Amino acid sequence: SSGINAEYGEFQTFQHYFKQINLSTMATKTAAAAKPSAGGAAKLAMGKGMSNNKTQFKDKEKPTDIRLSNIEAAKAIADAVRTSLGPKGMDKMIQGKTGDVTITNDGATILKEMQVFHPAARMLVELSKAQDVEAGDGTTSVVVICGALLDAARKLLQRGIHPTSISEAFQVAQSKAVEILSSISQPLKLSDRESLVKMASTSLNSKVVSQYSALIPLLCIHLTQTV
Repeated sequence: SSGINAEYGEFQTFQHYFKQINLSTMATKTAAAAKPSAGGAAKLAMGKGMSNNKTQFKDKEKPTDIRLSNIEAAKAIADAVRTSLGPKGMDKMIQGKTGDVTITNDGATILKEMQVFHPAARMLVELSKAQDVEAGDGTTSVVVICGALLDAARKLLQRGIHPTSISEAFQVAQSKAVEILSSISQPLKLSDRESLVKMASTSLNSKVVSQYSALIPLLCIHLTQTV
């Protein structure tokens, strides 16, 4: 009887021990199933990284799109006044808000009558106004030149050149242009009546009064020398 009791006691001890092993094994399996593997974690991290990269790539496209949009808006203004430039330039008929009609080929007047809302396009309008205040002429030319420079900048941007490099190159080109113009310029005296008449006639070729270019320049020179 004592031997049977001893064997039964050992059996209970082994049974309790095996239950603890089974419980420990089940807990380990549950934890492994809940925790992702190293490979899965790496894939998850790579997926997040790719998602962030895609977001950053889209964000990098936005400045380029904005630049191109500004260039296109400014070029539209330049194209609107381009056909009014030069001796063969055409007059523009503009109808105002109140129904008033204006016929002119002056760039500053055309841009003043136009309703421009885009910020970049507004800068060209202000450029034309500044030219009118500083020189009194060339209001159409500055807008056309600006449109050509912006078109060249657009092509350089599409080739992947940084905007800062393009801006610095334009500044270098400006300095070189001033240097060349200064080297070919000729001094003019107010007593040189013939040269003054030629200059006045040339400036009137693109105006409405060009048909009187033989008379008006003489009047202008006479008034200038009198004053």
